[in-house]
Amino acid sequence: MKTVPLHQLHIRLGAKMVPFAGFEMPVRYSSDLDEHHTVRNAVGVFDVSHMGEFSIKGPGALALVQKVTSNDATALYDGKVQYGYLPNATGGVVDDLLVYRIAEDDYFLVVNASNIEKDWNWIQSHNTEGVAMENLSDSLCLLAVQGPNATAALQKLTEVDLASMEYYTFKIGEMAGIRDIIISATGYTGAGGFEIYVKNADAEKMWNAIFEAGAEFGIKPVGLGARDTLRLEKAFCLYGNDIDDETSPLEAGLGWVTKFTKDFTNSEALKAQKEAGLKRKLIGFEMIDRGIPRGHYELCDAEGNKLGEVTSGTQSPTLQKGIGLGYVPTEFSKAGTEIFVKVRDRLLKAQVVKTPFVKN
Repeated sequence: MKTVPLHQLHIRLGAKMVPFAGFEMPVRYSSDLDEHHTVRNAVGVFDVSHMGEFSIKGPGALALVQKVTSNDATALYDGKVQYGYLPNATGGVVDDLLVYRIAEDDYFLVVNASNIEKDWNWIQSHNTEGVAMENLSDSLCLLAVQGPNATAALQKLTEVDLASMEYYTFKIGEMAGIRDIIISATGYTGAGGFEIYVKNADAEKMWNAIFEAGAEFGIKPVGLGARDTLRLEKAFCLYGNDIDDETSPLEAGLGWVTKFTKDFTNSEALKAQKEAGLKRKLIGFEMIDRGIPRGHYELCDAEGNKLGEVTSGTQSPTLQKGIGLGYVPTEFSKAGTEIFVKVRDRLLKAQVVKTPFVKN
């Protein structure tokens, strides 16, 4: 089991540590509910240093990124971030990821912790031109500072004008007296904020500076438990739950980051699937009957016939009702459609809704 650079700090803070994606990670410090509301209403900090980071640079870097990712990286400019995925050869998804353009022929990829080795090998297998690749995953700490007060807290620590940064852009600058920090206006909570990439040696200094700056705003450390409820309220896909090697990215609603204006891995097959029409779709649903949908619970029609299953589900702290994602046949995917969640042989009524569940 690997540990993140700030492992001992989390233990000192009383975090409950659990195995996650091959790492021992803080799942909560106080309670999932308290930490969830802290991020939605104030500001919280996640240590997500388990995530993977790759550098792809030099001649041919753009061509390699274009070949292995679904989105069109020619739309990127220096300081811009793009969401996309790595399609596999059989119609599924190797991983979803972020692509940062540092400069021309210089790209920074952020991948899921559970897929670091798989993604690296997949991209390397397509690197037929010998583009320079470097796995930076073990050398970087990643802190996600999320919530409506994130900008005010972090602005004390940097000359970079954070308020002017648009969503999915980044700057490289100084923060808390530490140089060459990547400050990224991304996030996995929908609550606004920034992700800070810092070298391992500077991680504790950065953590302490952030908490000192955020004290007046009620800043708190937040674990993976609240991260999951926050991302689900925004209907953000989680790899291994809502998308995986077997699921179609088009059925998962990722058509918006699938650009058929270029050739990429398995693009012809995905294009044919789109033209033939999708047989099922990933939908969001809210519980009408009282109950919490959990992963792998069956989704049924009124007669109890199985339509699919819950891929992600929880009790929404913001809405105070059960919410979930799951795949159903296309004819059951329209908002307002009544479906049922099978909980211990009982059919509980739910309704397909437009996502995100929690609007900004």
